Amino acid sequence: MKTKKVVVGAVAAAMLSLPVCSIAPAVAAGETVQISVSSAEAKAGEQFTVDVSLADIPSTGIQAIDFSIVYDNTFITIDSVKAGAITSTKAEGSDSTGGEAPIFDSSIMNEEGKVTLMWSTALEDSSYWISKDGVFCTITGTVSKSAPEGTVVDLKLAPIPRETYPGSGVLVDKIACGYFDGTNKVSYEVKSNNGKVTVPGGESKGIRGDANCNGEVRLNDAVLIMQSLGNPDVYGVNGSDPSHITEKGIANGDVVGGPDNKGGDLLTNSDALQIQKFLINLVTEL
Repeated sequence: MKTKKVVVGAVAAAMLSLPVCSIAPAVAAGETVQISVSSAEAKAGEQFTVDVSLADIPSTGIQAIDFSIVYDNTFITIDSVKAGAITSTKAEGSDSTGGEAPIFDSSIMNEEGKVTLMWSTALEDSSYWISKDGVFCTITGTVSKSAPEGTVVDLKLAPIPRETYPGSGVLVDKIACGYFDGTNKVSYEVKSNNGKVTVPGGESKGIRGDANCNGEVRLNDAVLIMQSLGNPDVYGVNGSDPSHITEKGIANGDVVGGPDNKGGDLLTNSDALQIQKFLINLVTEL
């Protein structure tokens, strides 16, 4: 029935994100999809453009996906969202529910500092699903005229906030991505790679060795460098831990190597070792 298709097509992504769902038990696919937001630079008052891309899409394909990107609306606003090439699967012309529930949909909520993105189809034929890596959408925005030089605005991927079930008061904590196999919903794991918008200029010279950018050189700077190299998913520039290293931290921590052995070859364990030597006075400067 068409009514059933509308429910499955328009709300498929929402259903995939719910751990408790009356229509189908959850099944883990054991595969991971990467979502990445690119970075951009723009001066105060100017526009910027970033791409949101999908990678490592399993051979089964994606029938439904939805997520949000959150940002500091003090410094940027989103102007438009354009569907990317990989969303053109011919589902738009073949899914009879497409006129009532768009296959690709977005909602810009600048007052909340959020844009939501969704692609889903009621078609059970996987040849109409997203199957290729590439650009999911392109986002254009504007930097506030009052944004100071050196401002960095993170573009963070997050689940669309909704309750695990109506009235639970608990929000889902995973991005919805997967497909329906008969009555079973099959969900992929999602790895998020955040982006950022930088307002160039005005960047003060950092303290050499200050990898955590707290204004001083301590042993934890050396530790952070080693963590960022050994566990980049957690402590790298786009790491999940709040204390992850930043681009400025990388610049500060890059104290050896390069043509003059003063840095320039990005971070290595040699930089962490040099900071430790400095702290115990084996070297007098960084």
